[in-house]
Amino acid sequence: MPKKLETIDAETLMTTPMDPLKFIVSKLIPQGLHILAGSPKIGKSWLALWICLQVAKGEKVWGLETLKSEVLYLCLEDSFSRIQSRLFEITDDAPPNLHFAIMSDAIGNGLEIQIENFLKEHPSTGLIVIDTLQKVRKTVSSNVNPYATDYDDINSLKQIADRKKLAMVLVHHLRKATDSDPLNMISGTTGIAGGADTNFVLQKDKRIDNTAKLICTGRDIEDRELFLEFNKESFVWELLSPVEAAGQAVDEVIFLLCDYIKSAITFTGTATELAEQLKIFGGADYLPAVLKKKMIKHMDFLKQNNVRYCENRTFERREFTLCYDGNDSMTAEASPRNLPSLPSALSGMDNSLAVAPCLPLCDPLEGKVG
Repeated sequence: MPKKLETIDAETLMTTPMDPLKFIVSKLIPQGLHILAGSPKIGKSWLALWICLQVAKGEKVWGLETLKSEVLYLCLEDSFSRIQSRLFEITDDAPPNLHFAIMSDAIGNGLEIQIENFLKEHPSTGLIVIDTLQKVRKTVSSNVNPYATDYDDINSLKQIADRKKLAMVLVHHLRKATDSDPLNMISGTTGIAGGADTNFVLQKDKRIDNTAKLICTGRDIEDRELFLEFNKESFVWELLSPVEAAGQAVDEVIFLLCDYIKSAITFTGTATELAEQLKIFGGADYLPAVLKKKMIKHMDFLKQNNVRYCENRTFERREFTLCYDGNDSMTAEASPRNLPSLPSALSGMDNSLAVAPCLPLCDPLEGKVG
């Protein structure tokens, strides 16, 4: 019997909180599979090593916050002696959670198992860098479709990054031919750039220049160009101009909702009942479906403002609970999964009756949809 497709309807998808995308380097390197490409000897490895070091220390990358985590750097074109020399140049304090390897198996020939075994021993790993991609690729027959081979290799590593929710950066080369589109200069077929979540292209106008441009484009980041200069004393690529802050505009109703929950402390009910309470509280009239959509869209903002969300669906009602935790002291382990329901009759009553006593809630991303 053929297997059934696992589907989700659009309404459920738009009203279900999802795990937020985890960024290893804020606004720049999210979880997923990424390509860092540049011409040979342009300074890609210096850049990759410095980013690995910053993430392992939990220190900023060009003013952007990093998620401190364990890091694995496969330096497959180097020796431990050369890595040590580079560390001497860029830092006085190398952390123990930055790990190096100079040999590995190839993709489809054991590399995936080696990475999985490393992650079992180091489950807090957030970043893996493979330098270079070509060193972990098998030699293929000339009659094999090159696009399919490129895409399969990228996808094999991407599956690990997606499943483990970590960032994996593959250092790669550019082809010699120039192109107006930098992505077309990445060596190989478009299966490499197309299969990656993000592509970074490091370019110099002249090889002898100390300055370069890092072109950043991807599914989960803002497309931008970063202008860098290589400091020959610190051996670090330094940013010449600040990274422009880019954030998602928060809808006005979310600010009103935060104020309401901070005042009411907790709310349990349906989107229709919440819309009625917001109309009483702030005089704003919102369609329940639109209100729910905006809540889900801006769940990160609610969480940052200590407003917790938890689903509590039943066969009769699609209700949820919002609770303000001023001390941000709730934990998922200590929170119950079954919350009291707010009778529909309360939807038309006074605001004070629509507020239940504050209860510890589950994490908003742990609420289960029935």
